[in-house]
Amino acid sequence: MEATQVGSAPAAVRSPQIPAGSGNTFTCLVRFALANIRRRPERFVLAVLGIALAIACVTIVRTISAGFATTGEASVADVLADGQLWVVPAAGVHYDPAAEALIADGPAPALAAPEGWTATHVVSGLVEVNGQAVALRGTGQATAGQALVGSAAAERLSVSDGDRVTIGGQQLAVRVSGPGQSVTVPTPVAQATVGDNGWWVVRAPAGEQQRRDLAQVFGAAVGLPWTADPAVQPDAGGAGLIYDTVGGSGPLTFEQKYSALFSGQVTSSTLGLISTIGLGLGFVIAVSSFLAAVTERRREFGIMSSIGLADEVLYFFLVESAIVFLAAYVVGIAAAGIAVALVIPGIASVGSWLQGAALTAMFLPAMAIVGALVPVHRLLQQRPVSLLGDR
Repeated sequence: MEATQVGSAPAAVRSPQIPAGSGNTFTCLVRFALANIRRRPERFVLAVLGIALAIACVTIVRTISAGFATTGEASVADVLADGQLWVVPAAGVHYDPAAEALIADGPAPALAAPEGWTATHVVSGLVEVNGQAVALRGTGQATAGQALVGSAAAERLSVSDGDRVTIGGQQLAVRVSGPGQSVTVPTPVAQATVGDNGWWVVRAPAGEQQRRDLAQVFGAAVGLPWTADPAVQPDAGGAGLIYDTVGGSGPLTFEQKYSALFSGQVTSSTLGLISTIGLGLGFVIAVSSFLAAVTERRREFGIMSSIGLADEVLYFFLVESAIVFLAAYVVGIAAAGIAVALVIPGIASVGSWLQGAALTAMFLPAMAIVGALVPVHRLLQQRPVSLLGDR
């Protein structure tokens, strides 16, 4: 009698095999995670790309923020040199992104420095040199017929010592001095070119430069208000304002506080909001990916839990989460670096990109741990029998 086969058993889906070999538990977990990634490479790629996009958004914003912070600190240092007080006009000052320097918005207040103090009047304005916008400064200490050009400005203008530039209709010999973005000329040349706008840089008497009450003493002598907070703007109806660069409270210097204003303008703007939303979406993508992985391998982890390997289930997901986030981080910061270099090379440097990448990395451990714990917590709340019973 001939037997007829009615049907065949469905093919079983095999779990990824952990490669045999010696090694500790962590190595085995890494191998198990990599084996699972190879089993579902498309899920891994999509999860990495989604998280990487969020990381790239955050890194770009943080890079721009760090770039502005560096620019803000450098621009203040270029103004102050070795001065302790900065007396600005009532109209205030502003940062010009084209010149990459601070520009006065009004004439400096009239003042007579007390005995022992040195007050240098600086004319400030914007001028075009060799087709580039440059911050022009004028002082009585500049040598006639000469233009002191900061090294950063010299690089933008493509000039060096001995070259000649035309400012205010006069040919001036270039001397590269200092790291700044400004060009300093004699006061008459600057006034003929940009007018009377400017500020004062004040130096305290010898031996008193580090006193914490310099602005208070000088302000009382000249009748001007003072502050150590660069966020405070001068009263438009007043005569001017004294910024104290050595006083104030807290561990930050005046330059660092000023740079924080530049950085805060970026992180508190729409760009900052977009990066925060992007980071949240990246986390949602990660959790969704791990939830899908948990649902798919319920029986597999039910078997592990039933033989006393419940902790290994948690460790496995932590390792897999770390691999996903690490891969996404590398892809994300690389994409951010390329985007910044192509779109805004003048704002962001390699240093600011590294700062942005470091700040972004601070979020990764928490995201990786929480991203793994959320789905695993739901899994481990169930009895192994119920997991084995699911099809």
